[in-house]
Order: sequence, then C-alpha cells, then structure tokens
Amino acid sequence: MSAGRLVLVSGVSGAGKTLALQTLEDIGYFCIDNLPPSMLGALRERVATGQRVAVVVDTRANEPLEDAEQAVLQMRADGAPIEVLFLDCADEVLVRRFKETRRPHPLASREPSLPKAIRAERALLAPLRAIADHTLDTTLFKPQDLREAIRQRYADEKAQPPLRVRIVSFGFKYGVPADADLVFDVRFLRNPHYVPRLKPKPGTDPAVRAYVLGDAETQEFLETMRNFLAYLLPRYEREGKAYLTVGIGCTGGRHRSVVLSEALEQWFAERGYRATVEHRDLARGET
Repeated sequence: MSAGRLVLVSGVSGAGKTLALQTLEDIGYFCIDNLPPSMLGALRERVATGQRVAVVVDTRANEPLEDAEQAVLQMRADGAPIEVLFLDCADEVLVRRFKETRRPHPLASREPSLPKAIRAERALLAPLRAIADHTLDTTLFKPQDLREAIRQRYADEKAQPPLRVRIVSFGFKYGVPADADLVFDVRFLRNPHYVPRLKPKPGTDPAVRAYVLGDAETQEFLETMRNFLAYLLPRYEREGKAYLTVGIGCTGGRHRSVVLSEALEQWFAERGYRATVEHRDLARGET
C-alpha cells in the first residue's frame, strides 16, 4: 500500500485553487473542495489507510481559519502526513482575473470594493499562510504552469501517467465517434473481408490478427502512428489533458480497426498508460 498523504490547499481567491485541486484529482488524489476546518480531523482515517487526499480550505467555509491552523498543528504533532500548500497572487492580477471571469469575490457581500475584499481575505488567511509548507505565487503562471508545478511536487513517481486513453475501433459506414480527439483511417490496409476464410471472423480472431499484422504496410503504419503518439502524449499531459480518445476506423469496424486498436492498446500499456479499448461496431455484422 502506498503511503497516505493529506494536502491542504489554501490561498487567495483567484490564485488557482480550483485548477490545483483538479490537477491533484487527475494524479490520483481523493479531493474535497471547500472543506470546513472542523472536518479536517475526519480525514485521518483515510490517510492512515494509505489514501492520498487533497482538500481546499479557505474563507468560503465561514469558519475561523484559526481552527484549521490548530487542526494542522495537532495533526503534525501526532505525526500525520499533512502538508499545507498556499497559493498567492499579486492584487492587480487577481482584480483582472475576477473581472475576466465575472464571478463575485467570496467576501463581496461584506466588502463591495474588490481591492478591499482581497485585502480582507488576506488577513483572514494569515494563520494558514503562516504555517504553509510551500507557498506558490501564480502571478505569472499560465494554467499549464500551475498544473506542471502541482504534478512535479505531488505526483507519485511510481504511479501511472495521469492521462487516461480510450481507444475506439469503428466503421466509417456507421459514422466517426463524436468524442474522438484523434482519428486514424486504416481503410488503405489490406482487407480480410476479401479473404473467404477470414471474412466471417472478427478482428479479435488470431487468424485475422495475423493476416492484418503480417503485412509490411501495416507494420510501417503502426510504427508511424506510435511515433506520432509518442510525440503528442507528453505535450497533451503538459497542457493538463486527462482523457484522450483515439478512434481507429475501417469500412465496417470488424477487422482492420479492431486489430490495430488492440495492438495500440498493448503499446499504451507497455508505456504505463491506463488504456481501454472499445470495439463499437464489431457486432454490427460483416463488412
């Protein structure tokens, strides 16, 4: 069982707490937004069983943040693996971000002036900032910069890459999958449909697989596709993409696309990615 960990994310509104929590969820943390400080102690059992947990505690809870400070200090004294990450940002950038999103500041009801609300929130957050293990200034950050900073600090090096891959084989005669991020057309490869002994068999049959993969052009295309994906994957991850759907299509979705999808699934698995394959049109009949 992996070691448990509790990451308490706090900071000024507009500094990126939501994005930080989403990134932590993508890398395997159990995440809770806007947790009241009085409930921090309830997470001890989850962490003790080896679970990685991340929570956001801030001024929205309408509870004294001194309570969160005391809870963190007590958990540290008890040896609990808790870390406080505080996100900060320059006031002028916070003002600009709130104007761009048109969302109200959490303290808008008591401080109608946005600059005053920001200053009041800083004062309320002072107890958590004082005990933070790590303070991250996001003033100059783009979203991908914050995602990368979170991953570098909190990702388990032994864990699988956060990007989850779904491979869908399909037949063009039934339409392209609407949710596909990438689509590969394999209708140019030699077709088992025209081999009488293979025509009734699905692409999951060893004989069909051997026929399709035994062609030099198929192997050349597979290598080209793998190289293309090897180039794209780290760039998708850098941008924070958590899910990737790859569509592989032939005429009817029974032979070539099925074989190539399963070969690609194996390639992803060998590189540690969580990949699943779905043969959308396999049961629709012969091509």
